[in-house]
Amino acid sequence: MGVEGVRMVEEALRSGCRIEAVLFSETGERYRERLAPLVARPEIAFPVLRTTDRLFEGLADTEHPQGVAALVEPRVTTFDDLVRTPEGTCSPLLVVLAGVQDPGNVGTILRTAAAFGATGAAIAASGQSGTASPFSPKAMRASAGAALHLSVLSGTPLPILMTQLKVAGFRMLASSVHEPETGEQPLLAPWEVDWCEASALLVGNEGSGLPVEVERSADARIRIPMASGVESLNAAAAAAVLFYEAARQRNSLATRNIQEP
Repeated sequence: MGVEGVRMVEEALRSGCRIEAVLFSETGERYRERLAPLVARPEIAFPVLRTTDRLFEGLADTEHPQGVAALVEPRVTTFDDLVRTPEGTCSPLLVVLAGVQDPGNVGTILRTAAAFGATGAAIAASGQSGTASPFSPKAMRASAGAALHLSVLSGTPLPILMTQLKVAGFRMLASSVHEPETGEQPLLAPWEVDWCEASALLVGNEGSGLPVEVERSADARIRIPMASGVESLNAAAAAAVLFYEAARQRNSLATRNIQEP
Protein backbone atom coordinates (compact mmCIF):
# COMPACT_ATOMS: atom_id res chain seq x y z
CA MET A 1 0.00 0.00 0.00
CA GLY A 2 1.07 3.59 -0.48
CA VAL A 3 1.40 6.05 2.40
CA GLU A 4 1.81 9.74 1.77
CA GLY A 5 3.05 12.74 3.74
CA VAL A 6 6.14 13.16 5.88
CA ARG A 7 4.41 12.15 9.15
CA MET A 8 2.90 8.99 7.65
CA VAL A 9 6.16 7.98 5.96
CA GLU A 10 7.94 8.55 9.28
CA GLU A 11 5.47 6.23 11.04
CA ALA A 12 5.87 3.61 8.31
CA LEU A 13 9.66 3.68 8.62
CA ARG A 14 9.40 3.26 12.41
CA SER A 15 6.76 0.53 12.31
CA GLY A 16 8.98 -2.39 11.39
CA CYS A 17 6.86 -3.12 8.31
CA ARG A 18 8.68 -3.98 5.09
CA ILE A 19 9.37 -0.85 3.01
CA GLU A 20 9.52 -1.42 -0.75
CA ALA A 21 10.54 2.14 -1.70
CA VAL A 22 10.47 5.79 -0.63
CA LEU A 23 9.66 8.51 -3.14
CA PHE A 24 10.56 12.21 -2.97
CA SER A 25 9.36 14.91 -5.33
CA GLU A 26 11.32 18.10 -5.94
CA THR A 27 9.35 19.85 -3.18
CA GLY A 28 9.60 16.81 -0.92
CA GLU A 29 13.41 16.99 -0.92
CA ARG A 30 13.13 19.51 1.94
CA TYR A 31 12.16 16.57 4.21
CA ARG A 32 15.19 14.45 3.32
CA GLU A 33 17.20 15.62 6.33
CA ARG A 34 14.31 14.89 8.72
CA LEU A 35 13.89 11.35 7.37
CA ALA A 36 17.59 10.63 6.80
CA PRO A 37 18.18 8.71 10.07
CA LEU A 38 15.32 6.34 9.16
CA VAL A 39 15.95 6.09 5.41
CA ALA A 40 19.68 5.43 5.70
CA ARG A 41 19.53 2.43 8.04
CA PRO A 42 21.48 -0.40 6.31
CA GLU A 43 19.43 -3.19 7.92
CA ILE A 44 16.28 -2.13 6.04
CA ALA A 45 17.79 -1.08 2.70
CA PHE A 46 15.30 -0.07 0.00
CA PRO A 47 15.40 2.16 -3.07
CA VAL A 48 14.98 5.92 -2.62
CA LEU A 49 13.40 7.38 -5.74
CA ARG A 50 12.96 10.92 -7.05
CA THR A 51 10.38 12.45 -9.35
CA THR A 52 9.00 15.82 -10.41
CA ASP A 53 6.30 17.69 -8.50
CA ARG A 54 3.97 17.32 -11.48
CA LEU A 55 4.27 13.54 -11.63
CA PHE A 56 3.96 13.25 -7.85
CA GLU A 57 0.75 15.29 -7.84
CA GLY A 58 -0.69 12.89 -10.40
CA LEU A 59 -0.04 9.97 -8.04
CA ALA A 60 -0.99 11.66 -4.78
CA ASP A 61 -4.24 11.02 -2.97
CA THR A 62 -4.24 14.32 -1.07
CA GLU A 63 -5.16 17.72 -2.49
CA HIS A 64 -1.95 19.44 -1.38
CA PRO A 65 0.76 16.72 -1.31
CA GLN A 66 3.95 17.20 0.68
CA GLY A 67 6.04 15.38 -1.89
CA VAL A 68 6.97 12.33 0.22
CA ALA A 69 5.50 8.84 -0.12
CA ALA A 70 6.40 5.23 0.60
CA LEU A 71 5.32 1.82 -0.60
CA VAL A 72 4.75 -0.33 2.47
CA GLU A 73 3.88 -3.98 3.01
CA PRO A 74 1.61 -4.24 6.10
CA ARG A 75 2.65 -6.80 8.68
CA VAL A 76 0.95 -10.20 8.50
CA THR A 77 -0.95 -10.97 11.71
CA THR A 78 -1.99 -14.49 12.67
CA PHE A 79 -4.61 -15.36 15.27
CA ASP A 80 -1.84 -16.42 17.66
CA ASP A 81 -0.21 -13.01 17.20
CA LEU A 82 -3.52 -11.31 17.94
CA VAL A 83 -4.21 -13.09 21.25
CA ARG A 84 -0.67 -12.95 22.61
CA THR A 85 -0.16 -10.94 25.81
CA PRO A 86 2.51 -8.30 25.11
CA GLU A 87 5.21 -7.80 27.72
CA GLY A 88 4.28 -5.21 30.31
CA THR A 89 0.50 -5.63 29.98
CA CYS A 90 -1.88 -7.43 32.34
CA SER A 91 -3.82 -9.07 29.48
CA PRO A 92 -4.63 -8.65 25.79
CA LEU A 93 -7.14 -5.93 24.90
CA LEU A 94 -8.62 -6.10 21.40
CA VAL A 95 -11.03 -4.08 19.31
CA VAL A 96 -13.17 -5.94 16.78
CA LEU A 97 -14.64 -3.72 14.07
CA ALA A 98 -17.78 -5.35 12.69
CA GLY A 99 -19.51 -3.39 9.94
CA VAL A 100 -17.80 -0.02 10.51
CA GLN A 101 -18.10 1.36 6.99
CA ASP A 102 -16.57 4.83 7.19
CA PRO A 103 -12.78 4.57 6.70
CA GLY A 104 -12.37 7.73 8.79
CA ASN A 105 -14.11 6.01 11.70
CA VAL A 106 -12.03 2.86 11.22
CA GLY A 107 -8.81 4.85 11.35
CA THR A 108 -9.90 6.97 14.30
CA ILE A 109 -10.96 3.90 16.30
CA LEU A 110 -7.62 2.21 15.67
CA ARG A 111 -5.75 5.38 16.64
CA THR A 112 -7.80 5.70 19.84
CA ALA A 113 -7.42 2.01 20.67
CA ALA A 114 -3.65 2.19 20.25
CA ALA A 115 -3.45 5.41 22.32
CA PHE A 116 -5.23 3.75 25.25
CA GLY A 117 -3.26 0.53 25.25
CA ALA A 118 -5.15 -1.89 23.00
CA THR A 119 -2.89 -4.74 21.93
CA GLY A 120 -4.55 -5.63 18.62
CA ALA A 121 -7.52 -5.29 16.30
CA ALA A 122 -9.65 -7.49 14.06
CA ILE A 123 -11.63 -6.43 11.00
CA ALA A 124 -14.78 -8.37 10.11
CA ALA A 125 -18.06 -8.03 8.29
CA SER A 126 -21.09 -7.89 10.57
CA GLY A 127 -23.43 -9.91 8.37
CA GLN A 128 -25.28 -6.69 7.56
CA SER A 129 -22.37 -4.66 6.23
CA GLY A 130 -18.65 -4.91 5.58
CA THR A 131 -15.90 -3.00 7.35
CA ALA A 132 -13.69 -0.48 5.57
CA SER A 133 -10.06 -1.47 5.12
CA PRO A 134 -7.76 0.02 7.76
CA PHE A 135 -5.11 0.36 5.06
CA SER A 136 -7.10 2.59 2.69
CA PRO A 137 -5.65 6.11 2.31
CA LYS A 138 -8.42 7.81 4.32
CA ALA A 139 -8.29 5.24 7.13
CA MET A 140 -4.51 5.44 7.27
CA ARG A 141 -4.59 9.23 7.59
CA ALA A 142 -7.25 9.02 10.32
CA SER A 143 -5.24 6.41 12.22
CA ALA A 144 -2.06 8.56 12.00
CA GLY A 145 -0.19 5.35 11.23
CA ALA A 146 -1.61 3.32 14.15
CA ALA A 147 -2.69 0.58 11.73
CA LEU A 148 1.00 -0.01 10.95
CA HIS A 149 1.92 -0.54 14.60
CA LEU A 150 -1.04 -2.60 15.85
CA SER A 151 -1.50 -6.28 15.11
CA VAL A 152 -4.48 -6.22 12.72
CA LEU A 153 -6.23 -9.45 11.70
CA SER A 154 -8.72 -9.42 8.83
CA GLY A 155 -10.62 -11.91 6.74
CA THR A 156 -12.07 -14.13 9.49
CA PRO A 157 -15.91 -14.27 9.53
CA LEU A 158 -17.29 -12.67 12.69
CA PRO A 159 -19.02 -15.80 14.13
CA ILE A 160 -15.82 -17.84 13.69
CA LEU A 161 -13.67 -15.08 15.15
CA MET A 162 -15.91 -14.74 18.21
CA THR A 163 -15.83 -18.50 18.77
CA GLN A 164 -12.03 -18.57 18.48
CA LEU A 165 -11.65 -15.69 20.92
CA LYS A 166 -14.00 -17.29 23.45
CA VAL A 167 -12.05 -20.57 23.25
CA ALA A 168 -8.86 -18.54 23.80
CA GLY A 169 -10.36 -17.18 27.03
CA PHE A 170 -11.45 -13.75 25.89
CA ARG A 171 -14.50 -11.99 27.25
CA MET A 172 -16.60 -10.62 24.39
CA LEU A 173 -17.91 -7.12 25.12
CA ALA A 174 -20.54 -5.66 22.77
CA SER A 175 -20.98 -1.90 22.52
CA SER A 176 -24.76 -1.65 22.31
CA VAL A 177 -27.29 0.77 20.83
CA HIS A 178 -30.27 -1.54 21.49
CA GLU A 179 -32.51 -1.61 24.53
CA PRO A 180 -32.49 -5.02 26.22
CA GLU A 181 -35.67 -7.03 25.90
CA THR A 182 -37.40 -8.71 28.83
CA GLY A 183 -35.22 -11.45 30.26
CA GLU A 184 -32.04 -10.30 28.51
CA GLN A 185 -28.87 -9.37 30.35
CA PRO A 186 -28.80 -5.75 31.53
CA LEU A 187 -26.54 -3.21 29.91
CA LEU A 188 -23.36 -2.39 31.83
CA ALA A 189 -21.76 1.01 32.23
CA PRO A 190 -18.08 1.12 31.13
CA TRP A 191 -16.85 1.23 34.75
CA GLU A 192 -18.84 -1.90 35.63
CA VAL A 193 -16.64 -3.99 33.31
CA ASP A 194 -13.36 -5.57 34.45
CA TRP A 195 -11.06 -4.43 31.63
CA CYS A 196 -8.09 -6.18 33.20
CA GLU A 197 -9.39 -9.52 31.91
CA ALA A 198 -8.54 -10.61 28.38
CA SER A 199 -11.20 -8.65 26.49
CA ALA A 200 -12.41 -8.01 22.96
CA LEU A 201 -14.59 -4.93 22.41
CA LEU A 202 -17.03 -5.31 19.50
CA VAL A 203 -17.86 -2.07 17.68
CA GLY A 204 -20.64 -2.17 15.10
CA ASN A 205 -22.03 -0.19 12.20
CA GLU A 206 -22.34 3.58 12.56
CA GLY A 207 -26.10 3.58 12.01
CA SER A 208 -27.42 0.21 13.15
CA GLY A 209 -24.72 -0.95 15.57
CA LEU A 210 -24.05 -4.65 16.00
CA PRO A 211 -26.59 -7.23 14.84
CA VAL A 212 -28.87 -8.24 17.71
CA GLU A 213 -27.73 -11.87 17.49
CA VAL A 214 -24.10 -10.79 17.88
CA GLU A 215 -24.95 -8.74 20.98
CA ARG A 216 -26.86 -11.65 22.48
CA SER A 217 -23.92 -14.00 21.98
CA ALA A 218 -21.49 -11.60 23.69
CA ASP A 219 -20.54 -12.07 27.34
CA ALA A 220 -21.62 -8.55 28.25
CA ARG A 221 -23.29 -5.55 26.59
CA ILE A 222 -22.04 -2.05 27.31
CA ARG A 223 -23.73 1.33 26.97
CA ILE A 224 -22.31 4.72 27.83
CA PRO A 225 -24.69 6.66 30.12
CA MET A 226 -25.53 10.04 28.56
CA ALA A 227 -27.66 13.09 29.26
CA SER A 228 -31.29 12.83 28.26
CA GLY A 229 -32.08 13.93 24.73
CA VAL A 230 -28.86 12.54 23.26
CA GLU A 231 -29.55 9.40 21.29
CA SER A 232 -26.04 8.04 20.75
CA LEU A 233 -22.39 8.85 20.11
CA ASN A 234 -20.43 8.49 16.90
CA ALA A 235 -18.82 5.02 16.73
CA ALA A 236 -15.32 6.45 17.07
CA ALA A 237 -16.29 8.74 19.97
CA ALA A 238 -17.95 5.86 21.82
CA ALA A 239 -14.87 3.67 21.34
CA ALA A 240 -12.70 6.46 22.77
CA VAL A 241 -14.81 6.64 25.94
CA LEU A 242 -14.71 2.87 26.44
CA PHE A 243 -10.98 2.55 25.81
CA TYR A 244 -10.25 5.44 28.16
CA GLU A 245 -12.02 3.56 30.96
CA ALA A 246 -10.11 0.41 30.00
CA ALA A 247 -6.81 2.31 30.18
CA ARG A 248 -7.74 3.85 33.55
CA GLN A 249 -8.38 0.44 35.08
CA ARG A 250 -5.36 -1.26 33.49
CA ASN A 251 -3.00 1.57 34.46
CA SER A 252 -4.36 1.54 38.00
CA LEU A 253 -3.67 -2.19 38.27
CA ALA A 254 -0.15 -1.74 36.90
CA THR A 255 0.52 1.02 39.46
CA ARG A 256 -0.72 -1.16 42.33
CA ASN A 257 1.49 -4.05 41.20
CA ILE A 258 4.54 -1.78 41.14
CA GLN A 259 3.84 -0.40 44.62
CA GLU A 260 3.26 -3.78 46.24
CA PRO A 261 6.42 -5.18 47.92
